[in-house]
Amino acid sequence: MGDVISTHLDEGKREMITARTRQVMGEFGHVYEQQYAVALFNSVRFEIEGGGGPQSQLLHRKNPLEDRSIFSGGLFQYLEENKRWRNRFVFVADTYNISFYENKVAHERSLHPKGTINCAGYKALTSMEEYLELINTSLPGIKAKVGSGPFVKCATQFPLILWHPYARHHYFCVLTEKEQKKWHAVLQDCVRHSNNGLSEECRVQTPAFTDAMRLHRQAQGHYGTWDMMCGGPPQILANLVMETLHPELRNLIGPRLKGKIQQRQRNWMLISEAVYKQVLSQTQAQYEALVQTCEVEISRLDAVLRTDMDQIITSKEHVSGKIRALVLPRAEQLLRGSVQPFLSSILEALMEPTSRGFSEVRDVFFRELVEVSKNTLNGGGKDKLGEHMEKISMLAFHPVKMQSCYEKVEQLNLEGLQQRFDVSSPSVFIQRAQILMREQMDNAVYTFEHLLHQSLEGKVQGGEDLCKTIHCCQDRVLKKYDYDSSTVRKKFFREAVLQIIIPYMLKQLSPSFHLDLPRFQELIFEDFSQFILVENVFEEVVLQSVTKDIMMAVKEAAVQKKHNLYRDSMILTNSDPNLHLLGENPSVDWATQYRGGNEEPEGALGGGGQSSRRRRQVVSMIQLDEMGPLPYESCLEVPGVDFIPEEGEMEEVEVKAQEPKEQETPTEPDPPKEPDSSDSVQEIRYHSKPVVEMMVSASEEDLAVLTNGTGTLEDWKEEEVTLITTVVEEMHRKSPQWMSAPQEVNEQLVETGSPDQEAEGGLQEKGEAAIEGKGEEDEAAIKNAIQEIEIAVQEEDGERITECAVDSDSEPGDTALHE
Repeated sequence: MGDVISTHLDEGKREMITARTRQVMGEFGHVYEQQYAVALFNSVRFEIEGGGGPQSQLLHRKNPLEDRSIFSGGLFQYLEENKRWRNRFVFVADTYNISFYENKVAHERSLHPKGTINCAGYKALTSMEEYLELINTSLPGIKAKVGSGPFVKCATQFPLILWHPYARHHYFCVLTEKEQKKWHAVLQDCVRHSNNGLSEECRVQTPAFTDAMRLHRQAQGHYGTWDMMCGGPPQILANLVMETLHPELRNLIGPRLKGKIQQRQRNWMLISEAVYKQVLSQTQAQYEALVQTCEVEISRLDAVLRTDMDQIITSKEHVSGKIRALVLPRAEQLLRGSVQPFLSSILEALMEPTSRGFSEVRDVFFRELVEVSKNTLNGGGKDKLGEHMEKISMLAFHPVKMQSCYEKVEQLNLEGLQQRFDVSSPSVFIQRAQILMREQMDNAVYTFEHLLHQSLEGKVQGGEDLCKTIHCCQDRVLKKYDYDSSTVRKKFFREAVLQIIIPYMLKQLSPSFHLDLPRFQELIFEDFSQFILVENVFEEVVLQSVTKDIMMAVKEAAVQKKHNLYRDSMILTNSDPNLHLLGENPSVDWATQYRGGNEEPEGALGGGGQSSRRRRQVVSMIQLDEMGPLPYESCLEVPGVDFIPEEGEMEEVEVKAQEPKEQETPTEPDPPKEPDSSDSVQEIRYHSKPVVEMMVSASEEDLAVLTNGTGTLEDWKEEEVTLITTVVEEMHRKSPQWMSAPQEVNEQLVETGSPDQEAEGGLQEKGEAAIEGKGEEDEAAIKNAIQEIEIAVQEEDGERITECAVDSDSEPGDTALHE
């Protein structure tokens, strides 16, 4: 692996990568410094003037995953270093980073993980066919033939693959379909959370970064949404560099790769990973230096803003009026001819799946509370209530239970509109809607927790009274959810339509006004020029030209009952004034207050630097039906790709591995005795049927793992067994050894049994029937089989001795006759 990278990434190419990264970061940094001052101006202005939308009715939890982990369990992982599969203990922390350890004990001891995956930019796949479609486009002009396999052979039928256009691919697999579905939901949640890497709480850095990234890409001719705008700023910047660098290196290095198609694809992926690592490390360092440079100027810029805010606003409005007079006529013409006819289609494509998703969130929340009421009514009391509320408190972050909600939104399709408005894919809008759904679910759960806790505090209630209290709190929360859901969706629709339309209009209008805009910069005072940029004012004018039409379109859609949206005239203000006071209280610890704190929460895990406290896990561990712990719990070698035997075959491998050792040590023949152990039974089976020798391409370490499995036969029944050869040795009825002297024949009979093939067949059936029995019947059957063997041996001895005696008596008579 190292040879491939060092061969194709020599010092000259690495210097070229560094120079390209420095160039892109320099261009972006110049735009970022300008947008940082503009973002600071907007932040201070918002702070002074105030504003904002309708007030939320539900409470918002600041740190919902405190002292929590998402999921953990065992996975088979493919290692590129030695091209083998090994078992790993995988832990998903509250940061949604995936860490894998040698085993569970290593995690509990807080040892350093074998590796950590940040899922930003990845795709979670569940089939090798999907993966092949993606990697076949990795090299130009090279495509694997139909039906050809990938360079990675999955050890089971249930793969889990994390694919990235530039970074390393990660291969996992599990034993059952149930495990695959649960892990796939977890991995998708990790990707979804990691892609949403820019915090909205950063009111200066986040707007400055997003605006600078948009303006930089527009200067390169790229308008519209961008799928790789995911992760933190350093990752997004690395994706920006790789957007142009990756194709150049591929065209330069691709033709020089040698070997089969799969090998060339694998080598190119290794090279791409090495390039991405180098670029990411450089963007990380240069972005941190850029932010520090801008933060040094904050105090000076803030003082100027707060002193001259009125004059800056007046100057900006003056310039905006001049630009509006120039741009507005052409913008309205474009709007009427190319945008308005498609507004209803865009909104319909966005609203229908999104509304179904938010409706499913409401239904999932309602069903969970119904289950709580049922269990409480059946005599569970407050102890049972605390147990259920402990699980419901993390409902929004349970990817398996939320999967039905996410799937509704995944049906969002902008086919027919993507090409016209230069939308790369709807994934940007799908993931944003899913994040909003998760936030609304958590707000509803958090509000219900505080309302229920307030109602139960200091009161002793029975089953029926407790159910009435739960039902009352449930109704209050659902009404608040309906209102907040409507507000959030309408805001999402407006933002999504703007993200689709504005880049299209800018692309159409910018060439016409590109030469006229610089002269407006002269109208801005030099002291205020860093807070007022002509490019930003131009975009604001275009935005204002289309905002009114979008607002009207959303308002008309709100009238339709199928979308379940409130009208803008319906505003709930101070409907529950005491509720927001509850939001200042800490989260309710149901396990401690209502379950006595003596029981360990389900799925609790240590590690993560928590020595005194144990993290509670959101998703419970996988427990398969009618199955104990998963096989290969020890982190030893996993079975080879081409040979994963079933449980019964594991036992045969172990028996055959022991039998040759017993044959290699010759011992003096003992007189026949009645066996009373399982070893003697195996010996009977060995001598009463042909020998079958299994040649398995596995190391001793592999065999140790295979014989320690605890899975059921059903878990392995679909696996194919290959690379097994059989060597059959038959004991011929009349071989030279039976022509020996009677004394030697007796010794052979005592040592090996009767040579008669028919007798052997009958004894084999009886011996196997005896082995398959149980208890006292087994012992009796074995004794009968041994007795029959001894009788057969004695009869053979008698017949042979008689034959020898007859032959010896007949010789003198024959001699006399001849005489």
